[in-house]
Amino acid sequence: MLRNGLEPWHLLVVAIVFIVLFGSKKLPDTARSLGRSLRILKSEAKAMKDESAAPAAHATVAPAAATTDAAVVPADAPVTP
Repeated sequence: MLRNGLEPWHLLVVAIVFIVLFGSKKLPDTARSLGRSLRILKSEAKAMKDESAAPAAHATVAPAAATTDAAVVPADAPVTP
């Protein structure tokens, strides 16, 4: 009975059910929204993958020397004797 799993006529029945439930006018908008959502999901997943790879690349950089607020003097500050 379930030899082939999903056959082409199954997809046709599913498509007809979607057209009946949602109407032919809303289907393009729904497909467009689904495409946008998938595009956003793909870009976010790529950004997360890049972020996880970035700390390993920056681990070899030496930290900058720490400075105190007292050592920082603005260039236009008056000099007192």
